[in-house]
Amino acid sequence: MLFIAGFLVVIGAVIGGYMGGGGHLEVLWQPFEFMIIFGAGIGAFLISFPMSVIKGVAGNFAKLIKGAKYSKNSYIELLTCMYSLFKLAKSKGDLALEGHIENPHESTLFNQFPSFSADHHALEFMCDYLRLLTLGTSNAHEVESIMDAELEIHHNEGHAVASALSTLGDSLPALGIVAAVLGIIHTMGSITEPPEVLGHLIGGALVGTFSGILFSYGFVSPMGLSMNAILSEEANYFVSIKSGIIAHMQGYAPQVSIEFARKTIPGHLRPTFMELEEAIENAGKIE
Repeated sequence: MLFIAGFLVVIGAVIGGYMGGGGHLEVLWQPFEFMIIFGAGIGAFLISFPMSVIKGVAGNFAKLIKGAKYSKNSYIELLTCMYSLFKLAKSKGDLALEGHIENPHESTLFNQFPSFSADHHALEFMCDYLRLLTLGTSNAHEVESIMDAELEIHHNEGHAVASALSTLGDSLPALGIVAAVLGIIHTMGSITEPPEVLGHLIGGALVGTFSGILFSYGFVSPMGLSMNAILSEEANYFVSIKSGIIAHMQGYAPQVSIEFARKTIPGHLRPTFMELEEAIENAGKIE
């Protein structure tokens, strides 16, 4: 909603101010200028980045409107799921987790937490490291190092996606100048035309510079910053999983382990201790 509101505010402020000062809206409609700017921008974008980054931009674009996919309820469900897993492991041993993590989509435990189970990346991340426990891994510091390395890779991938969008935004003012220069070249070829014709041609050329700057600083570059913030916020979800698993490996009780995980959650999404206690009490008993 904030994305749409911001989009409308930028358009309203620029167009409203222009028309309020006596400007004519039809002058701003220069489709060939737009074709030069955005066509060249997309082409440069395709040249600059590998297919993985381009797909990442396309795949994450909807998040600019929807925002980060994890809410406070998502974190409550995650923490409750980890509590159930750690409680089972404490009471019956880490090997008791094997049946759940090998076939998580058929697990009676994971099926009690449908939102978490539907998140393929998060589910795979948790199961991979719990599997190490069932295989006999006991050194929490070594596992934490591996987790940090994987999270760093994930962070770099997200940063590359957001950076690609910002880079596209940075290129638009220069491409707007290209469109304006081409418009001036076209105008110079019509130098014998009357002043009203030349004025229209020059105005159309200057729309290229205007459009490049507006779409860069008013839309595309802010979208890159927004995507970076969203992807960074979503990365915190995996940090919480890491914190809980490491605490469990260090021998803490399930309640303490998920408290470690809760403390890594950003403040505006972090459930209170009492909210988490209530969720745990309401969770079904896992056998």
